[in-house]
Amino acid sequence: MTGDPRFFERAGPHTLAAIVDAAEAEAPPRRLMLHALAPLAVATPQDVTFCVNDAKNRAALAATQAGAVIVHPDMRESVPSTAVAIVADDPLVAWTKVAALFHPVPPIKPGIHPSAIVAASAEVDPSAEVGPMVVIGEQVVIGPRTRIGAQAVIDKGVVIGADARIGTHVSISHALVGDRVCLYSGARIGQDGFGFAVTAAGFISVPQLGRVVLEDDVEIGANTTVDRGTIEDTVIGAGTRIDNLVQIAHNCRIGRGCVLTGQVGLAGSVVLEDYVVLGGQAGIAGHVRIAKGARIGAKAGVMTDITKRGDYLGAPSQPAKAFFREVAMVRKWVREGLSPSAGNSRNNKNSGSVD
Repeated sequence: MTGDPRFFERAGPHTLAAIVDAAEAEAPPRRLMLHALAPLAVATPQDVTFCVNDAKNRAALAATQAGAVIVHPDMRESVPSTAVAIVADDPLVAWTKVAALFHPVPPIKPGIHPSAIVAASAEVDPSAEVGPMVVIGEQVVIGPRTRIGAQAVIDKGVVIGADARIGTHVSISHALVGDRVCLYSGARIGQDGFGFAVTAAGFISVPQLGRVVLEDDVEIGANTTVDRGTIEDTVIGAGTRIDNLVQIAHNCRIGRGCVLTGQVGLAGSVVLEDYVVLGGQAGIAGHVRIAKGARIGAKAGVMTDITKRGDYLGAPSQPAKAFFREVAMVRKWVREGLSPSAGNSRNNKNSGSVD
């Protein structure tokens, strides 16, 4: 069973019909109560589980003891007779909706904790929740049903919209935050960017006079940092998801629906058009623009603009097909005991080359 009750509120049991409705799926009518979620391999007859359309999972599916299994239509016949097949075109999406049924988000507890410090000029909606030891500065605006976690610091002038979730130890300054934004523990939003001029006497810090704008439905992971702009704003588009431990430098503009995974680094003034995906530890050089829908692989280094949708790998990055051709050639040289220059010599010996 998943969802330890010490940490996760639990609802249920639920009827099979309620679960099918939540999943927006279909299943044969049966009187069945299901009590919890569980992984495929350890589920009991009181549990609901799911199976992705993957050959590696077929053996586990055949052996499962679950009361019900969410599956793709192609796997309907693989569900054992002891379980009900809940059929959905996208089992993962259906599972997500069922998980929310069993483990709903804890309700907001409106009010301001007695240990919080709230400036007199701040506007906190009465339906918002402000946790212990939170600090809210002058002229801050907190929207309806927003939750501010313990020891968060919301600096002067920040505006946060409705239904936002601000985690513990988050700090926000110089920022406009939209509706339904979620900032996980330790995120840092709006601090100075890494900007300085070099003089004979040493470095002079350049004033960072822009803001951070987080549009609606943005999620930013734990300990991720988003610097405010130098003159222009740093902007993160609606619906974008950013993982833990990501660095976004000043003046970056990230489009709608982008995905940035762990330890990605964006230098200053990078532009990501809509729906760009960056794999773990990818690094993007300053002032680079990446085209709509492009996907950048893990550990890639993007040094120049990417102007077309596609998959890119390597450092410096290049189209995935070209990258794999180079990898195949290097492996061939290794198998044959040749260096790149030796390979070129053999290939060119009839042309008079002495390289």
